[in-house]
Amino acid sequence: MDSSPEKVTKEVDIYRDTWVRFLGYANEVGEAFRALVPVGAVWASYAVATAYVSADAADKGKKAAVEHGENPGKTTRVAVAVVDTFVWQALASVAIPGFTINRICAASLYLLGRATRWPLPVRKWTTTAIGLSTIPFIITPIDRSVDFLLDSSLRKVYGGGSKHEP
Repeated sequence: MDSSPEKVTKEVDIYRDTWVRFLGYANEVGEAFRALVPVGAVWASYAVATAYVSADAADKGKKAAVEHGENPGKTTRVAVAVVDTFVWQALASVAIPGFTINRICAASLYLLGRATRWPLPVRKWTTTAIGLSTIPFIITPIDRSVDFLLDSSLRKVYGGGSKHEP
């Protein structure tokens, strides 16, 4: 008799447990580099992040469809999974962090211009470094805030649904 505890294998979610997750941060990186790159590159970073959000929502919809089989209410459960994932990801991965990094970078570029005599290229690179270094610190507070927002609003409409788990 084997006395070792059974190993529980958790299914790997490609959108949350692999490097693919970082595609959701593409727009934050784009915003951090806004002072250095053409605006088209920033918009392209938003396209990458939005594609990630859409793919994750579609994936969660497919998983909900498989989970609910032919049970009554399947369509509703699939719609809830897709909407919850899309709204959560759109807010927590694209809109709020993109705005946050944009404003941090704009403020730092302005303040560096007022407080230093550094040449513009140095101020722009410093602003980019500040923006990039801020990303890890804003993720958890934004994720928790979006959970609270959705728990207090949208999730009440559809009875909780499948809460996002980053």
